[in-house]
Amino acid sequence: MLEEILTSADRRAAVTARNLDRLVEEVARAGDVRSFRSALMGDGLAVIAEIKRRSPSAGVISADMDPVAHARAYERGGADAISVLTEPDFFNGSLEDLMAVREAVSIPVLRKDFTRNGAQIWEARAAGADAVLLIVAALDDTTLRELVGVAGDVGVDAIVEAHSLDEVQRATAAGASIIGVNNRDLTTFVTDLAVAESAAGALPASVTTIAESGVSDPEGARRMRLAGYDAILVGEALVRHPDPAAFVALLKGAR
Repeated sequence: MLEEILTSADRRAAVTARNLDRLVEEVARAGDVRSFRSALMGDGLAVIAEIKRRSPSAGVISADMDPVAHARAYERGGADAISVLTEPDFFNGSLEDLMAVREAVSIPVLRKDFTRNGAQIWEARAAGADAVLLIVAALDDTTLRELVGVAGDVGVDAIVEAHSLDEVQRATAAGASIIGVNNRDLTTFVTDLAVAESAAGALPASVTTIAESGVSDPEGARRMRLAGYDAILVGEALVRHPDPAAFVALLKGAR
C-alpha cells in the first residue's frame, strides 16, 4: 500500500515541480506564518486535531465531512493546531480543504501529505500551510535533509515523522526540530501506543515531540503525556466523535 501511495505522490509532485516559479511568487504575497512549534509549547499536553475524510486502514471515516465546521469545533475545544489531510487518492483530501480550514481558524495548520520534493513545500505554504509533514520512511537521508532545509527557506515548520528508533535517529541527523513518532505500522496499519513510549527516550531534549495515531481516549492521551510528549495528533477518533469540541477538551485535560 505504501508503495502505491508513494507512486501516486510522485506523480503529483512532478506536476507541482513544473509550477515552482509560480508558487514561489505566490508565497511572496502570502500572509504571515503562524508558528506551529510555538503553538505546541504551552503548559500541558497540546492537541493537534485532524481533518481526515478516509484512510487506507479505516476506509471512509466521514463521507460528508464539513472541514470548516470541524475545524472550528476543534478550535472551540482548545485544539492547539490543526492537521489537514490533502492526499487525494487514498485519503480523499485536497488543498481546497486546507485553504478553507486555514481561512476559518486562528491556530496553525499542518499540511499532512506525502511530501516528495521541495516544490510541494512551496505549494503547501502558497495554500496557507504553517507546517508540512516529512515522513522518514518515504525519503532517503539526503532528500530528508534537503527538505528540512527547504522548509526553513519557505518559513514553515517541518514535522519529521518516524515509526521506529532507527527513524528517530535519522530524523535527528537530518536536523529536525519537531519529531512525530507515529504509532501506526506503515505495512500492517496496526496501531500500538507502545511504539511512541519505547521511542521517547531516544528523542533529544531540544526537539518538540508529537505522538501520532492510536490515541482514542483520555487514557491514551495520559500515556503519551507520561511518556514525555509535548503533543498528540488525533484524527479518526475526533472525526467520528459526535461532539469534537468536547472531546478535544477531554484529551487536553488528561492527567
